[in-house]
Amino acid sequence: MIKLETPVQFIKGVGPKLGDVLRKKGVVTVQDLLEWYPRAYEDRRAARNIASLKPDELVSLRAQIVRVSSFNMGKSKRKIYDVTLTDSTGKIHCKFFRVPYKGYFERFKAGEWVRVIGKVTLYRGQIEFHHPDMQDDAAEEGSDSNKVIPVYPESEGMTNRQIRKLVELSIDELKKSLAEPALAAAKSHSAQPKLGASALGRRLPTSVRKSNNVAMSEPPPANQIEKFPEWLRGKYKLVERFEALEKIHLPPPDAGADFVDQTSPYHRRIIFEEFFWLELYLASKKSGLKREAAPAFEKKMSLVEKLKKSLPFEMTNAQLRSLNEIVGDLVKPHPMHRLVQGDVGSGKTLVALASALIAHENEFQSAIMVPTEILAEQHYQNAKKFLEPLGITVGLLTGSMKTAERNQTYDMLKNGLIHLVVGTHALIQEAVEFKQLGLVVIDEQHRFGVHQRSMLKRKGLSPHFLVMTATPIPRTLAMTVYGDLDVSIIDELPKGRAPITTRVTYESKRPEVMKFLKEQLAKGRQVYVVYPLIEESEKIDLKDAMTAFENLKEELAPKFKVGLLHGKMKADEKDEVMRGFRAKEFDVLVSTTVIEVGVDVPNANLMLIEHAERFGLSQLHQLRGRVGRGEHKSFCVLMLGQAVSDESRERTRIMEQTSDGFKIAEADLAIRGPGEFLGSRQSGLAGFKMANLVRDISILTEARNAAFEILEKDSQLKSPEHRALRDELLRTHGATALASVG
Repeated sequence: MIKLETPVQFIKGVGPKLGDVLRKKGVVTVQDLLEWYPRAYEDRRAARNIASLKPDELVSLRAQIVRVSSFNMGKSKRKIYDVTLTDSTGKIHCKFFRVPYKGYFERFKAGEWVRVIGKVTLYRGQIEFHHPDMQDDAAEEGSDSNKVIPVYPESEGMTNRQIRKLVELSIDELKKSLAEPALAAAKSHSAQPKLGASALGRRLPTSVRKSNNVAMSEPPPANQIEKFPEWLRGKYKLVERFEALEKIHLPPPDAGADFVDQTSPYHRRIIFEEFFWLELYLASKKSGLKREAAPAFEKKMSLVEKLKKSLPFEMTNAQLRSLNEIVGDLVKPHPMHRLVQGDVGSGKTLVALASALIAHENEFQSAIMVPTEILAEQHYQNAKKFLEPLGITVGLLTGSMKTAERNQTYDMLKNGLIHLVVGTHALIQEAVEFKQLGLVVIDEQHRFGVHQRSMLKRKGLSPHFLVMTATPIPRTLAMTVYGDLDVSIIDELPKGRAPITTRVTYESKRPEVMKFLKEQLAKGRQVYVVYPLIEESEKIDLKDAMTAFENLKEELAPKFKVGLLHGKMKADEKDEVMRGFRAKEFDVLVSTTVIEVGVDVPNANLMLIEHAERFGLSQLHQLRGRVGRGEHKSFCVLMLGQAVSDESRERTRIMEQTSDGFKIAEADLAIRGPGEFLGSRQSGLAGFKMANLVRDISILTEARNAAFEILEKDSQLKSPEHRALRDELLRTHGATALASVG
């Protein structure tokens, strides 16, 4: 008999070789195997022919290979692989812009029949497939021809058919494991007629009840397949877990369109639980924070009012709303944990400075931690400008400060003579002591690890904690990623800020672009030229940026100077280049994406982004925010590379249509998924195997409500019906999760 924790090598038919293949895929136990969900379904009951295909359809097709070829894309060394297929009605190309694994294309030969499932794409006026699932069909015609077939992720060393067979065998073995204790329970209760089969049997997975016709009073503890209490399943209309797993891998004969679309009740159950475990962890963290003690500030606003009167502009309604939400947290006796998110230039820093004034009036110090020294210097200068006239002493602490200067700052912090300190990770050094730290502000927090943030937090006696980010995150994603934080959104830009004119263009228009660039330089302006990562999985490819740097130096010399910035430079080298650019020591900065979060250079009014199709929309928007920081009319030119799809053209055109970072973030989430926004914030999100944050937002909301409801009922998850939840929380998130629930 097998259990969920049984290693896969003990499943019949899995030898050492196949076991190694599975382990490389992260499949170590039977549970891992059952959670290796199909990525799609092929409905062979409604197979299509080539002539009937239309753009944007997800279809299943059986066709014959004409040829397998490859060619270079444009002038680059990147290869495009093309598998050309035919049937009695026509011909279609299947293009691959990356190789799924070594030897993938060698297995396809002209004349062989394959099964294809994929989305039909319109490319340069022709329909084709991009990265479809392709499976050898030589042995599949026959018994499977009228079924819904699960399609698993491509895996070197395993065919789709092998995975299906292995999963089916595991499910059959689990049924036997479930049936034995169920039968034993039925016998032990045979002398108790008042407990009928309908009442007792409902605790078994439906598939087992039907196949064995048995009854039992408790679920078999050895398997622990079902972890949700019965009241939760009833309230949220969730099928039992084993039944969901079985049907997802072994589609029933009557599977409808909702099954193929992965919106059936069985898929909904798994999607719900994927969201639920993360939401329960975040809810437990939030619950734990509310049990911590923190200084409850008095609502002293006199310095804030003086600050508002001293400003040469009015704070926006969104800024004032966020500040009021922060004040509402600061007056409570447990630590504030709030995220302020807003577009570049929306005024988040001013809100943070106003919060520091409230801390000061309550006789507490504040600290602002930022990712780079040059950004720390920028915040330091702004803080001095706004706060020193109000009697606030502002300090700076960075790694490059001279020893004597740094020691003086240490003494002033320890004695309470610095009221607000701005710094880099130097703030978390052991030598740093505060007299009374009451407020911690983290700017661009995704640049810091959890450990670094917690070290700074420990510098005070559970201080209030404010996180800021200039990356607009869709509300749906913020609710999930920052579920342990309260969220304030500054969705309004200050009045009078001129929009940045954005244009999408092509390689053929490069002469016109260069002419415009030189015109801006002749007016005394400065220019960014940005190059992308070639592939997310690769290290930064400096070749394009280096080549552009050399070419531009030659083309613009001797009149204009060109600088270079890239990710392989040391931190102090990057800071030196940015200082030089801000000081107008050179006119053009050729850079990789390291300027995405950077300092203000008011004189820079043009950004040229090369290969714009390789960026996410949110990243393009972040980069665009580096210009338009001064009084000059600003521009952003998105240069597309060669062989760009119609989809990529349409996607980048969103940048021409709006400068609203939240609208852009919503579009980016729909197109690229959540990875663009996550950084290293929540590994749990990266682990979603079936849930989709765009499609499944309503399920996410339900799962979040359920998580908070459970902790309201049983804050420490100690009741017998919630014990399995507690155990799973410990298994998935470790002791830190249990520390939160107590």
